[in-house]
Amino acid sequence: MRKRFLKLIARLHRGQRGMTGLETAIILIAFVTVASVLAYSVLSAGIFAAERGKATVYQGLASAQATMSIQGSVLGLSPNGTKLEQIQFTVALTLEDESVDMNSVVINYFDAEVHSEDITWTSEINGGCTERGAANLLEADEQHVVVVTIPDAATMDAYNKFTVQVFPPTGATLSIQRTVPGAIQAVMNLY
Repeated sequence: MRKRFLKLIARLHRGQRGMTGLETAIILIAFVTVASVLAYSVLSAGIFAAERGKATVYQGLASAQATMSIQGSVLGLSPNGTKLEQIQFTVALTLEDESVDMNSVVINYFDAEVHSEDITWTSEINGGCTERGAANLLEADEQHVVVVTIPDAATMDAYNKFTVQVFPPTGATLSIQRTVPGAIQAVMNLY
């Protein structure tokens, strides 16, 4: 009986000699297809993550790099010659393809005893520049003269240090640290 059974099974599989190779090829194709889909997914996720990382780096650079810089001296003004009342300086753009809306700039003052935010200041285009666009827009080929009024509460005694911070709408803060000179004059170069 056993011999007969084996002959019967052998007859059933006689015409299927290549079937094992075909089954192996189908399984191999399925593995390659699954692996390629998985690789595509991993690469897509990696490219997406790299793009997000690049955008984050560029955004960080934009907020960290300075938009404005001081051109020339920082002057102390004392119309009556007794107390430092105003500070005058000239600003220009550091990046030529940017512009700064001077109406949106905020200036703060602080020293050892006083901290004043959004203090009074004025800005006008430097006399040697030609206005190219909007009146209060600092553009690539322009310089603006900024006059900051020191708060009344500030003690401007000789050799006291103070800081004026200029906050443009975008970019890094421009910080000006100076010392009140020993002798007050109408116009002084502050160091």
